[in-house]
Amino acid sequence: MDTEGNVRIPTNRDALIQRFQVKQPVSYHAESLKRLGQVTPQSLRKAAVLIGFVERNKSLNVLFTKRARHLKHHPGQVSFPGGKHEDDDTSLLMTALRETHEEVGIAGEKIDVFGVMPELPTISRFSVTPYLAFIEPDYQTLIDRNEVDEVFEVPVEIILDPYHLQSSTFFVNQRGIDSIPIWLTRKESTVLVIPTP
Repeated sequence: MDTEGNVRIPTNRDALIQRFQVKQPVSYHAESLKRLGQVTPQSLRKAAVLIGFVERNKSLNVLFTKRARHLKHHPGQVSFPGGKHEDDDTSLLMTALRETHEEVGIAGEKIDVFGVMPELPTISRFSVTPYLAFIEPDYQTLIDRNEVDEVFEVPVEIILDPYHLQSSTFFVNQRGIDSIPIWLTRKESTVLVIPTP
C-alpha cells in the first residue's frame, strides 16, 4: 500500500517479481477452506496449475482457460491451465508445464517460471500447487477442444485489486456452498467467477 492506503498493483515483470520476493503469499481464503472439513490430506491427489502473466502494453495480464462444457468435472468453469500429476512427470512443475502445453499449446520455451505458491486442497480431492510464470506475449495457442473451450487474459489490475474481490455464499439445492471468491469488475458491471479446481 502507498501512504494514502491505496494498493500498489505491479504493472510490469520486475515489479511483480519484486512484490513476490518481498511479500510472500498469505494463507488461502479461510471461508473457502471451510468446505474441506471432511477432506483428509492422505486422500488428496497431486496436481499443478500455471498462473501465467503476460506483459502487454506496459501492463500485465493473467492467462485463464474456460474448461470445455462437456467435461464431467467442472464443465465451463474458468481455471488456470493445469491438471493432475502423471507418473511420467518428474515434478509438479513438469505437470504444470505439460498440462499447459496439452490444453492450450503454449510451448515450454515461451514460459519463464519465477515462483511457486503453497499447495491448495480442493473439494474435488486434489492438492494443487500453483506455479507463477511469465508467458511471452507472442505465444501461440493450439487449444485441445476436448479439455478447453477458450483461452483469455484478464488485466492484473482486476485480479490483484482487493476492491474487485468479494466473497459470496452460493446456494445449490438449498445447501450453502460456503464462500467462493469472485472478482467483480465494477467499471464494466460484469462478474468473473474464478472457482477453485
